[in-house]
Amino acid sequence: MGQPKALRVPLPRNKQTCPRDEGCTRPPSAATIALPRLLTPALKAKPVEVTLAPADNQRLANLCGVLDENLRQIETALDVTIARRGEHFLLRGEPERAARAAELLEKFYSDAKRELTLDDIQLGLVELQQPSAKSEPELPALQTRRADLQGRTPRQRQYLRNILEHDITFAIGPAGTGKTYLAVACAVDALERDAVKRIVLVRPAVEAGERLGFLPGDLAQKVDPYLRPLYDALYDLMGFDKVQRLFERGAIELAPLAYMRGRTLNHSFIILDEAQNTTPEQMKMFLTRVGFGTKAVITGDVTQIDLARGQKSGLVEARVVLSGVRGIAFSEFQSDDVVRHPLVARIVNAYEAYEQGGGRERSP
Repeated sequence: MGQPKALRVPLPRNKQTCPRDEGCTRPPSAATIALPRLLTPALKAKPVEVTLAPADNQRLANLCGVLDENLRQIETALDVTIARRGEHFLLRGEPERAARAAELLEKFYSDAKRELTLDDIQLGLVELQQPSAKSEPELPALQTRRADLQGRTPRQRQYLRNILEHDITFAIGPAGTGKTYLAVACAVDALERDAVKRIVLVRPAVEAGERLGFLPGDLAQKVDPYLRPLYDALYDLMGFDKVQRLFERGAIELAPLAYMRGRTLNHSFIILDEAQNTTPEQMKMFLTRVGFGTKAVITGDVTQIDLARGQKSGLVEARVVLSGVRGIAFSEFQSDDVVRHPLVARIVNAYEAYEQGGGRERSP
């Protein structure tokens, strides 16, 4: 293949360069620079121009964020390039992606009467990629500190329906899809409405590929590291002080999975997190603890099993054994339900493609 045809690009007069002789100070009138003529389809496509009206400098500042960090998030998520001057924006990329970015800019500008955070931008990106929920029945508002809490994707909204309509709900899917957070939100809602008397948090004490050894302190301090994601959700939805008071009253209880045998939990909302790390015996034991007036939500990601190699996961077995049992619901999430940084969904997809292509295999 021959060399690309060269273009003559004039250089500014104040630039003194001499490509062949470093000692030369004579400014050339022009330099010959080899530039490839092949352009990517995204650069060939006609850019999309957007003018936001009415022009408002404060709203534009809220939209763009500090050092245009909000615009960078949109660029990363949609693989487009955004240039702006005042209220005029120029979007370059694949036509479909550029059109979606233009739609997103207009939507965010209408919301930019207040400061837009990175969370607002990322949640808006997730909602834009999902089908409209207008045809779906409206879900009752959950009584939490987050007034704007809702399912962002169709599967998340179905997950909330499953929790409200069934006594036992399984949520299986990759990290970042809201399995644990939405389960805690439903538990807080049930406690606030006096539908249950307590929230019980359960998680197997299995480390992710490393051994932490002996942990000092009482039982609560020993299991704290494993239950931290549940704590974080509770603090966000109820506030730190209220959560501490409920712990002191026993309205929120920590129950290590190993100590559940023999108990019957009535009028409780039980959450078993990281259930992929249970054995079949532990899963059966946990499910038979459910008493009268109790709801149970079991969450896990079957692609991140930390059990010993060859040990079967109780969550994998339960999905097969209980799939036809009336009163039990299963919610399966996918990478397009991820409500985190846009890169998380790409990471999940990359690992799935790698494993499906004959890469690392994990025996469930």
